[in-house]
Parts: sequence; structure tokens; C-alpha cells
Amino acid sequence: MSHEPTDPPTSHPARRPWRAAARVLAAAGLAVNAYVHADLASRYDPVRATISQGSLFRIETALAALAAVLVVFWRRSLGDVFAWLTAAGGLAALLVYRYIDVGALGPLPDMYEPLWYAEKGLVVISQLVTVVAMTLLLVSRGRERLLARRYGSGR
Repeated sequence: MSHEPTDPPTSHPARRPWRAAARVLAAAGLAVNAYVHADLASRYDPVRATISQGSLFRIETALAALAAVLVVFWRRSLGDVFAWLTAAGGLAALLVYRYIDVGALGPLPDMYEPLWYAEKGLVVISQLVTVVAMTLLLVSRGRERLLARRYGSGR
């Protein structure tokens, strides 16, 4: 008598609470990111080239809010990747402009700001939480797909 599973490997029910918690953490991180950028946008309107830094903050607000909704309600790989890219891209931009004076780039203003303050620290934490949570979800989903393909191919 074989002890091999007869059903393809699927999402184990015990993992569902973990995934739900990761989605809640990611959505909360994205919501904090959206709130802080919306709150700070008007302060950064004077920093401008073709487009103002305040406008870029508003775009970040919209992207983060949309990503939070997708993470909670749509739960598809494309939405998860969008959320990861939104948080990782925002984090990368924040860190680059914190530590490197790249100057104005085309229509983008010179956003170099070598200071730390509470809101910036909060955004870094929220984006890190989102990136970690979404990375775990995406890796988990990829692993399950790989296992399902292996099972389906008779290996």
C-alpha cells in the first residue's frame, strides 16, 4: 500500500490564515503609504520641474491605494506583483533620493532630501512590511504552481 498522495498538492488549509495575515499586513502597509503621501503632497508642490514632487506623491497615493484594494479583494498574481512593484519602487525611490543627489531627471524635479523625519520613517517601514509580505505570498504561490506542474506531469 502506497503512502503517496493521490491528490495534487494544493494550498494547505493551515496556510490560509498565514496568507490572510500577510495580505492584511501588505494592505495595511500600502494604506499607510497612501495616507502619508496624500498628507505630504501639498507640502511638496513647490518642488517642481515639468511635474511637481507633490504630483508624484499623489500618483504614489493612487497606486498604493489601488494596490491595497487588489491585494485584499482581487487576490491574483498580477495584483500581487503590482502591489510588490508599488512598494518596492516607492522604497527604492525614497532611499535613492535620501542618499544620492541625482538632480532633476527629465520632467522629474530634484527630489534629493538627505533628512529623516517621522513620516519618511513610517513610509519606509510600511513599504518594507509590504515588500516582505508580498514576496512571501508570491514565492508561496510560485512554489505551489511548480509542485502542481510536477504532479501533473507524472513526476
